[in-house]
Amino acid sequence: MPADKVVAPPSFDAILLPELQAGDADDLEPAASLDAFAFDGLTLETLALGGARIEASRLAGVRAAEADLRGTTISEAIVEQLDVPVVRAARTRWRDVRFEGGRLGSAELYEAEWRSVHFVGCKLGFVNLRGSELRDVQFADCVVDELDLASTEALRLAFPGTRIRRFDVSRATLRDVDLRGCDIEELAGVASLRGAVVDSAQLMLLAPLLASEAGIRVVD
Repeated sequence: MPADKVVAPPSFDAILLPELQAGDADDLEPAASLDAFAFDGLTLETLALGGARIEASRLAGVRAAEADLRGTTISEAIVEQLDVPVVRAARTRWRDVRFEGGRLGSAELYEAEWRSVHFVGCKLGFVNLRGSELRDVQFADCVVDELDLASTEALRLAFPGTRIRRFDVSRATLRDVDLRGCDIEELAGVASLRGAVVDSAQLMLLAPLLASEAGIRVVD
C-alpha cells in the first residue's frame, strides 16, 4: 500500500484574520487579553506575555532579547519574522497558529498543547517540546539544531524539506508522523519510532541504529 495511504497528513484551516487594530509595546504585558491586534516592527528588551491570551492577531517583524510566554494561550494567529534568541514558553496552548520565517534560539516549550500549528521557513535552535501534546503540526522548509520530543504524544506531524541536526523521540507516542523529506543527522530514541513513516533512503541510514536497538551485531 502506498505510504500516503497509511499516513494522514496534518490538517490546517485557513487563518482568516478580521480587521486588526494597531498595537504597540504598551499592549504587550503579562496576562494581557489581545483580540484582533496587529503588532509590526517592534524591538523590545523582553516580550513579556506570561499568562496572556492572544486571539485573531498578527505579530510581524517583532524582535526581542528574550520572551516570556509561560502559560500563554495563542489561537488563530499569524507570526511573521519573529526574532527571539531565548524563549520561555512552557505549558502554553496554541491552536491555529502559523509561523513564517524568523529565528528562535533556545525555546523551552515543554508540556505544551498544540493544535494545527505550522512553521514555514524558520530557523530554530534548541526546541524543547518534552511531554507535549501535538496534533496537526508541520515544520516545512525549516532548519532545526535540536528538536526534543521525548515523552511527547504526536498525531499527524510532518517535516517536509526540513533539516534537523539532532532529533530525540525517546518514549514518545507517535501516530501518523511523516519523516519523509526530512534530513536528520542524529536520532535518539529509535525504539519509539513506531507510528512513523520513513522513506527507503532514511531507512538505510537508520539501519545501524535499529540493529543496535535489537541487539543485532553486523559483521562482514
